[in-house]
Amino acid sequence: MRGSLASTSRIGDVTETITVFSDYVCPFCYLGRRSLAEYQESREDPLEIDWHPFDLRSNQRDDEGEVVRESGHDDDYYEQARENVERLREEYDADEMASSFASDDVDSLDAQIASYYVKEHDDYETWLDFDRALFTALWEEERDIGDVDVLAEIADEVGVDPDEVRDAVTDEDLRETVHAKFQEAHQQGVTGVPTFAYEGYAARGAVPPEQLRRLVEGE
Repeated sequence: MRGSLASTSRIGDVTETITVFSDYVCPFCYLGRRSLAEYQESREDPLEIDWHPFDLRSNQRDDEGEVVRESGHDDDYYEQARENVERLREEYDADEMASSFASDDVDSLDAQIASYYVKEHDDYETWLDFDRALFTALWEEERDIGDVDVLAEIADEVGVDPDEVRDAVTDEDLRETVHAKFQEAHQQGVTGVPTFAYEGYAARGAVPPEQLRRLVEGE
């Protein structure tokens, strides 16, 4: 059975889209995107991603936006999460994924702002290249995507103007817009990531390709 979501959104009227709420520091988002890619490859028709940013650490930030508080989770929670990541890493043949939690000390907020900027100002394929490069940089190369210099390097690697990315992460209006997107996600009923949404239905977590097929195709 497909899970419910308060609302969802679609882009474009020609190519089908699936809405994806995710945070780059979430290992399950990395794994979930691998599952989605496998499902996309099995389709005859293209399925594009309508990505929505989601800040997992929003409740840990101070008034300046810096992560200063503990997550509130105990050691048992993190140990269970690590075990789940390792299980899915094997299940999805993600051998290139770092076995450690590469995101432990990384703040993804600037990366999400940069990605949102590229999504709004470039074509879909350019954004998708940048988005994939951010996941790869963190989870395969263990680069700090919270560092604006690293973000600029990644942008340059995929053909995005690095100076535009530097400007984007210092744009307070853009930062407020992305923050509003986080709030909007909560209002829509998104409580964790990754969340995949399609025409009012949703699946949360790094679900297998066949579950994504049922979500989209209703079978």
